[in-house]
Amino acid sequence: MSRVLIAGESWMTASTHVKGVDSFTVHSYVEGVGPLRDALTAAGHTVEHLPAHLVPSAFPGDAAALSGYDVVILSDIGANSIQLAPAVFDRSERGDDRLAALADWVAAGGALIMIGGYLSFTGFEAKAAFRQTPLADVLPVELLPDDDRVELPAGAVPAVADAAHAALGGAGEDWPHLLGYNRVRAKDGAATLATVNGDPLVVVGGHGGGRAAVFTSDCSPHWAPPAFCEEWAGYGRLFDGLVRWVAN
Repeated sequence: MSRVLIAGESWMTASTHVKGVDSFTVHSYVEGVGPLRDALTAAGHTVEHLPAHLVPSAFPGDAAALSGYDVVILSDIGANSIQLAPAVFDRSERGDDRLAALADWVAAGGALIMIGGYLSFTGFEAKAAFRQTPLADVLPVELLPDDDRVELPAGAVPAVADAAHAALGGAGEDWPHLLGYNRVRAKDGAATLATVNGDPLVVVGGHGGGRAAVFTSDCSPHWAPPAFCEEWAGYGRLFDGLVRWVAN
């Protein structure tokens, strides 16, 4: 079984309530990691969740820190949060290039999964911004230069290209619908195992001595509706399969 670090999959929301001439603002903290964390834990993996607000200060900065894990999963967390530690962003001090360290770690035999979302791949208004970072060479897909989101409010059912591939974990061929994804292009030599709306959904490939995989939709709402992430028995098999495959 693998030691897995999931970075991201949390957010804070501020809402303003207006009642006549008066108003007040309330804030909430939400984690979307539950379905993924529970599925991987149930499969026997050890999972550590690093919430998005802690990523800038606590993401592993070098190979020694990354060696505590077998697999790193980035889910709905942008490049800026990883690259810009407080010392760099707030005090203009030199620090670790944590995306370069992550890329080197994968090349040396590590394992990486990126899961889609508004702050994955290129992302909402291109704010995820991974395209011009060292991680772009590691991923088995090419990233678009502009906002890469594809919203599917009517839903689209994925098409499985290779149900027997170990990375799909025996999830089968009948998958529930999804409500959106990040558009990418598979690199030469990478294996596209599933598509949605004609675009890559699950792509896997090697990088140096390590492996990387992408799931371009979400692991929780809103792109992954309850039918996908709560009711479908293949959900846990899929992400267990991806973790086992990249961990090799």
